[in-house]
Amino acid sequence: MKNTVPESPSLILIVDDEPFIRAQLRLSLQCEGYRTAEAEDGRKALTIFQELQPDIVLLDAIMPDLDGFECCTRLQLLEDGKYTPVLMITGLEDQESVDRAFEVGAIDYVTKPIHWPVLRQRVKRLIQQSHLQQKLEAANRELQRLVKIDELTQVANRRRFEEYCAQEWQRMARDQLPLSLILCDVDFFKAYNDTYGHRAGDRCLQLVAKAIESCVNRPADVVARYGGEEFAVILPRTYPEGAIHLANAVCSAVRELQITHLTSQANTCVTISAGVATEIPVPNSDFQEIIDAADRALYQAKMTGRDRCQQYIKQSSSPVYFLNAHHRLA
Repeated sequence: MKNTVPESPSLILIVDDEPFIRAQLRLSLQCEGYRTAEAEDGRKALTIFQELQPDIVLLDAIMPDLDGFECCTRLQLLEDGKYTPVLMITGLEDQESVDRAFEVGAIDYVTKPIHWPVLRQRVKRLIQQSHLQQKLEAANRELQRLVKIDELTQVANRRRFEEYCAQEWQRMARDQLPLSLILCDVDFFKAYNDTYGHRAGDRCLQLVAKAIESCVNRPADVVARYGGEEFAVILPRTYPEGAIHLANAVCSAVRELQITHLTSQANTCVTISAGVATEIPVPNSDFQEIIDAADRALYQAKMTGRDRCQQYIKQSSSPVYFLNAHHRLA
C-alpha cells in the first residue's frame, strides 16, 4: 500500500477588530478542522499574511484606521495576495458596499450577524476553488516549461532559443551592450550513432548537454539544443574575451567526459566544435545576424580539424569580419 503524507489543514486568517467576533469565528472554524490565525486590524493582517501565507482571509469590512476595503486592495498588490480568496464580513447590506467589496477583490461576502451554516459552506467552497486554481496554475506552469524544454536533453529547445535570442538581441540593442552566441556541434555524431547505436547516441547527447550546462553559471545565460547534435549558448552582456573563454571551457568539459568514440576523425573520445560570435546589435536589426555569424565560425572550426572553437567578431567600425582560431586545449 502506498504511503501518502496527509495534507495540512487549511489555514484561515481572521481579521476583525472585535475580540468576541474573532473568538466566535476561531472556535467555529477550528471545529470544522481548519487552522486559524488572527489580526485585530488591517495593518497587522497584511504583516501576518506575508508571514503565514493563509489559504483564505475572512476580512471585516468596517475597522478603524485601515478598513477591510483598503486592506483587501493592498492584499491584491502582494506577491500571493491576488491568488488568495478574501471573504468579506460586513454589517452593511447596501448595494454600494457590496459592489465595493467585489471591486477591491473580495470573492464573496457574508453579513453580520453571521449565519454560521452559510459561512461554513462558503469557506469550504472557496478553499476548494482555491486549491483547484492552484493545481491548475501549477499544471499550466509545468506545461509552459515543457513547451520550452527539449525532452531528451532537458535544456531549452529550439523554440525557446529563438524566443530568448530575439528578446536579448532587442534588449542589447536598446542598451548598446554586447550579445555573444556559441554554436556547438558534436563531432562525427552520425558515425557515433552508426557505431554505438541510437540509445548510446541519446545518452551521449544528454551527457554533452549536462557538460555544457556545467560551464554556464549566470542566470541570464541559456543553453539550448539547437537541433540534432547541435547546441547553443546565449550570453547576454558578454564581450568576445568572455565568450571565447567559455567556449574553450565547454569544449574541454565535453572532452573530459571521455566518452569513447573510436570512429571519430578528431579524437578517440567524443568532442565538439564550437563557433563563437559577438555583436552589439543595431536597433531594429534581426537576431539572425548573430546566428549566421556563429554558424560561419562553427563551419570554420569544422574545416580546420574540429575539436576546437573558432571566433567570429564583427568590428563596430566596419562591416568586415575577422576570424580567430582557438585550437583544442592540451
